[in-house]
Amino acid sequence: MKRVFLILTAMALTFTAACTTTSDSSQNGSAYRIRNEGKVQLRMLDSVNALRQASGAVQVQLNAQLNAAAATHSRDMSVQNRPWHFGSDGSSPLDRVARTGYVGTVQGENISETYENELQTLTAWMEEPSTRAVILDPKANNMGFSWHQEPNGKIWWTMIMAN
Repeated sequence: MKRVFLILTAMALTFTAACTTTSDSSQNGSAYRIRNEGKVQLRMLDSVNALRQASGAVQVQLNAQLNAAAATHSRDMSVQNRPWHFGSDGSSPLDRVARTGYVGTVQGENISETYENELQTLTAWMEEPSTRAVILDPKANNMGFSWHQEPNGKIWWTMIMAN
């Protein structure tokens, strides 16, 4: 676990310059604002793959269909104003992934409602056994990752691991 913490700390220090914090009305007075959307998914992918490598799991790659399913769910959680794995239409992660045309098997889904950036969210997921198991699942070889940020700065994150 020390190794995982050291890897995450090193990555956080590396990417700190890319993060932007602005004053806002969130719980702590400031909120992380996503400014460089194109790099957020790549930072998460690199971070997840570093953790997977440290655990002996194969690397994953981003999948456009899984990204679309994750984006849809992030927006839907915001509309529902609750972090949970079911869509407002009753859909499950399996349903949402199937709607995109992805033909593989969903290994798991991680979600979060937070004002924190993607690396802080990944760190929180790694601290919980159930969400860590999704990230490090040895069967996964594809990842979908997306978010929805509300005007107040709250971010709804969704990660889907599949093969």
